[in-house]
Amino acid sequence: MSNTRNTSQSQDSQDEQDPRETDESTRQDAADERRPTPMEVLRQARSQLAELTGLNPESVSSFEQTEDGWALEMEVLELPRVPDTMSLMASYQVELDRRGDLTGYRRVRRYERGRSDARRSG
Repeated sequence: MSNTRNTSQSQDSQDEQDPRETDESTRQDAADERRPTPMEVLRQARSQLAELTGLNPESVSSFEQTEDGWALEMEVLELPRVPDTMSLMASYQVELDRRGDLTGYRRVRRYERGRSDARRSG
């Protein structure tokens, strides 16, 4: 009889969940749902693009939050030349999801560092 009682008490204690486990899982869910700050997104985008392309972004020329996450345009040195004003630069369009993970990129423009965009007449 005492074995039955111990088994029953053991079962009851297994059914009760440790409140610390519940708090931890709630915190994890909240962390998964938390959107990164704009600076965190910029850092992640630079790092991920550099890892994928082997090129280090020099600057960010466009940055916006979208329905699906984030959209950026980054300027990258593709081919260094002497003098530096003749170096080839490129603009990359970079897309990230809401958590800041890179979902796609593409080169949208290539230009010499010392040249400005041609003006379009209206």
